[in-house]
Amino acid sequence: MALFTFLVEDNKTIRDNLIPALEDLVGAEVVGCAESENEAAAWLASHTADWQLVVVDVFLKQGSGLGVLRTCKQRSASQRAVVLSNYVNADIRARCTALGADAVFDKSKELEAFFDYCNDASHREIKEQKKGP
Repeated sequence: MALFTFLVEDNKTIRDNLIPALEDLVGAEVVGCAESENEAAAWLASHTADWQLVVVDVFLKQGSGLGVLRTCKQRSASQRAVVLSNYVNADIRARCTALGADAVFDKSKELEAFFDYCNDASHREIKEQKKGP
């Protein structure tokens, strides 16, 4: 079973590399992408139950990933919000966590940890689906 993932990333090259990596390494199905805070907020508002993982960059074409985190703060317990950004320091980690991020990863140093996290999320989702309601 796929991990339904929504990607908020404004860099086309990164999207073009991250999508197949998520599909191949995690078994994710990328259900949508957004390049801006407004675009992400609109998609998330109209697809509240259509995703299990949202991956957010901090810096976007318009707005920021911090605003996207605010948008999806009221998500279900089975949905995860993860920040994947080139600009990660202690302050950004704290701000993202305060806004509800489940994890924060640096693109340049923590990609392996990011994929490990996604795999864990995927395995948890499969277990939950097998349990049933």
